Amino acid sequence: MGRTIAIANQKGGVGKTTTAINLSACLAKAGYRVLLLDLDPQGNATSGLGQSARNDLSNTVYDMLLGDASIEDVSLDTAVPNLRLVPADRQLVGAEVELVDATGREYRLREALVQTRRQYDWIFMDCPPSLSLLTVNALVAADGILITLQCEYYALEGLTALLSTVSRLRDSLNPGLYLEGVLMTMHQNTRLAKEVVKDARQYLNEKVYRTVIPRNVRLSEAPSFGKPIIEYDINSAGARAYLALAKEITGHG
Repeated sequence: MGRTIAIANQKGGVGKTTTAINLSACLAKAGYRVLLLDLDPQGNATSGLGQSARNDLSNTVYDMLLGDASIEDVSLDTAVPNLRLVPADRQLVGAEVELVDATGREYRLREALVQTRRQYDWIFMDCPPSLSLLTVNALVAADGILITLQCEYYALEGLTALLSTVSRLRDSLNPGLYLEGVLMTMHQNTRLAKEVVKDARQYLNEKVYRTVIPRNVRLSEAPSFGKPIIEYDINSAGARAYLALAKEITGHG
């Protein structure tokens, strides 16, 4: 049974999609069977792996959530062996409106993943930057949540609010949901960044990964070429960091 992880933060621009793409690719490269679900209507994980609406995607995660297609119907191979993608596009914006009165709307994704979980070692869900119905679906379907935390001044305030939401959701919808870990991202060699990492470790102890993702130009460039960083520049600092994270999350680092 594969581990299902929601990558989330209610704030945008904190490295969720970058982490979803690159952690998935590094684990797939290591031989694990990986599925990545793009749950963000912006579709950045989709385009970051070389797919987009311009490629005439016939089915997306939208069709799956509405019950018109299975995960098998919508998942695509990627250029990375062992990594498959469930794509998203702007149509996903309408899913929340269409599901608002649906029975069991929070469980749509969990139900869709029941059989699929046996086919993969890891399933990652790239959540939108909000605590929307799409994010709730991901957290209800997930075993754990991986939170990306930018090394900036207000980061810990946002983390506290998110953990409170996770606690309420655990009480009401998914009792087994656990904190997989907190990943510090966009780190620079400044006193502020070091203080944020230090404070996070004091607050959450071992739940903060040892691996810290640096702010890296090559890491920022890779999505525009539709490639994960290990395919774009495996010698970059960004690639080394995500390879280290993959080892750490599997217990080999």
